[in-house]
Amino acid sequence: MRAIYRLNSIRKRYGSMVVLDIEDLSIYEHRLYTLIGANGAGKSTLLHILAFLSPPTAGEIHYDGKRVDWDHDSMEARRRRVTLLHQAPYLFGGTVHANVAFGLKARGIHGDDQRRIVETALETVGLQGFRERRARELSGGEAQRVAMARALALEPEVLLLDEPLANIDRETTGLLETVIASLPAQGTTVVMTTHDPQHPDRLNGESIFLERGRVVPPNRPVPRQTSCCTKGGSLP
Repeated sequence: MRAIYRLNSIRKRYGSMVVLDIEDLSIYEHRLYTLIGANGAGKSTLLHILAFLSPPTAGEIHYDGKRVDWDHDSMEARRRRVTLLHQAPYLFGGTVHANVAFGLKARGIHGDDQRRIVETALETVGLQGFRERRARELSGGEAQRVAMARALALEPEVLLLDEPLANIDRETTGLLETVIASLPAQGTTVVMTTHDPQHPDRLNGESIFLERGRVVPPNRPVPRQTSCCTKGGSLP
């Protein structure tokens, strides 16, 4: 199976702090990966690099077989192929339809095509009939479903999820788990962060364990509390 990402000698620093130090990592297309690690282990930093929102300080990334150059034009094209859904996604003050259609409108998709895609995305997350509801009047679980529908409407090659199942009700959790687990079979590669060690089994996914910015073997327990970074040039 083809690797959609290949990371080689990737490091990310903030000043003298090394927050990510990955020698080699491949992520294969049409699979689901869970990033597991303590707070500060580097999970969100890795997602931002994979989303082409933050370049590494050093190292190389290949996406779809091509070396990533971090110039503006190349990034714009790649960002259209990858979608990042944050843990606390922002919804605009308009209707549910307007929120889900936001990215479609930016890509020049209007009229009947836009309505069809929005309706399909809302149906996928169990929000049929919510198109004209005001987004700011939704419950927390409903808002998370809308955010997921907005991401799915773009039909990304890669969907990056930062704790998508945190702080939501049980019904929404079960529904979104089903949606997320179905995506690889539909051609979408999924990488999601989680604190729940049971998610890989429930989602039929693979695990990537991060400890202090490094990928560690799956049979090595990840401590609950670890330092997020190290001063100087490298991690111990």
